[in-house]
Amino acid sequence: MARLLLFGGKGGVGKTTTSTATAIALADSGLKVLLVSSDPAHSISDSLGCEIGSKPTRIEEVEGLYAVELDPESRISEYIPKFSDAISPFVGETGDGIDPSEMVLPGLDEAMAFDELLKHLENPNWDTIVFDTAPTGHTLRFLALPEIIEKWADKIIKLHRVTGGIRAIMFGSKDSEKIRSELDKFQKRVLHVRRIISDPDVTRFTLVTIPEKMGVNETIRAYNSLQEFKIAVSGCVINRLTPNLEHEFIQLRVANESKYIDELREYMPDIEYKMIELKEEDVNGVQSLRNLASELHGEFSIEDGIKSTKIGFGLEVNRGYWRDENIVKLHMPGIDRNDLTLRSESGIVFVGVNGREHAIDFPREAKASEVTAKLDGDVLNLTFPSI
Repeated sequence: MARLLLFGGKGGVGKTTTSTATAIALADSGLKVLLVSSDPAHSISDSLGCEIGSKPTRIEEVEGLYAVELDPESRISEYIPKFSDAISPFVGETGDGIDPSEMVLPGLDEAMAFDELLKHLENPNWDTIVFDTAPTGHTLRFLALPEIIEKWADKIIKLHRVTGGIRAIMFGSKDSEKIRSELDKFQKRVLHVRRIISDPDVTRFTLVTIPEKMGVNETIRAYNSLQEFKIAVSGCVINRLTPNLEHEFIQLRVANESKYIDELREYMPDIEYKMIELKEEDVNGVQSLRNLASELHGEFSIEDGIKSTKIGFGLEVNRGYWRDENIVKLHMPGIDRNDLTLRSESGIVFVGVNGREHAIDFPREAKASEVTAKLDGDVLNLTFPSI
């Protein structure tokens, strides 16, 4: 019962239209959906035809749909400052064999994006999160980040020994062990996110491509890398197929595209495929995205309660929140009971996950001491007092 649907692929192949259309279809079915983008181009604003910021924005034309465009650069300073300029006076450009420019952690913006995504994923009030990822290379850089951090930390410790202390450049501490400790904490957060996205019970990845050599080659490379990180790839959307019309040039295009499709099917035989023909006009705006959603997923309805529903090309979703009289059920996949807390304030009950609290939508005031909590697998059952 996945709560996180990731869409990825080469730039310009239709990830945004595919993910946005899917989010609209899920919202139209009655789910509360958050559409997230980490693409620096911020293209979901263009696709939906409205301004979207770094906080969840309600999409007026689609009941139950919210969208957010992440701004990871604005959060980088919370964890690891870019301090190359500060280091330069101590080491020069090459004085001790360490280039200060290398001290800017590669992949950090991707880490910030995924950490922000984790906050939304932990929020039980979202039924489903649809993530329009940046081009594949950004996602794969993030997956390799824990190993990069390990090497980066070693460089910092070496620099500390050479200079006799970075003198509060990082975290206000001269202690190399303190520096290492801070990096370890950050690495654990990255590893946590990586565990989430490599859990098939939580996350499904859909590859999006076009039937051309470069698109197919990158899709195969991405598939191999995702397999290496044990990320479940459920399906592949092949966009912009040439319509099969009676014309010599068109027929040649169709034949060439068929070869690339066969290559993908042979290389990735265990996933589901969806073919989408090239449209007469660009797909943007809610109505054209709804039309695309019908092509992608057909008709489906979400069952009551917290039950799995198939929606197309290997994807399954369910409600994240369900209330039956005095019982609230929250789907919280992959959660450890030791990571959960429960408290109340002014009659509102808050569930905490990894130190982050979320208000529970319940029509009456209640105290946490009056609420009984029971974790049954991935479902947290909260029994509120009767009237």
